[in-house]
Parts: sequence; structure tokens; C-alpha cells
Amino acid sequence: KVSTHAYHLKLPFQWKSIHPVFHISLLEPVKTSTIPNQHQEPPPPIIVEEEEEWEVSQIMDSKFKRGKLWYLVEWKGFSQDS
Repeated sequence: KVSTHAYHLKLPFQWKSIHPVFHISLLEPVKTSTIPNQHQEPPPPIIVEEEEEWEVSQIMDSKFKRGKLWYLVEWKGFSQDS
């Protein structure tokens, strides 16, 4: 929270050209499932060249560690609790 009317958001690396402070009129709370205790099974992996792969929904963060670029991703169909 930057002020009573603005929040500083942590944006994905790809959005580095976007100013990360937003007025509260542009923001809304995250909507969770409307059905209590509902559990949605993650989608099955996609088979690419006989290997299992999953689709990335969004890149949440990135960092360099020991000279390599690491990503924190949200997988499509998986909750952040998974």
C-alpha cells in the first residue's frame, strides 16, 4: 500500500515497462471458488515429443541464482496451494 488510494503491485518481469502503482479503482480482490471445499483436478500433462509438459499460466517472478535465470511460475490448472 503506497497511500490510501494506491497500491504498489509486484508485476512479472515481462511487464517491467509498466508502472507498478495502481489506483484502488483499478483493482479488485482475487475471486476464489464460489463453491466451498470445491477441488478442481489439474489438467493432464500435454505430451510433446513423448515427454510430459504442462502449460504455464503466468510467470510470477524471476531471479538469477548461481549465474542461471530461475522462474517462479503459475501452472495452468493448478492452484497456488499445489
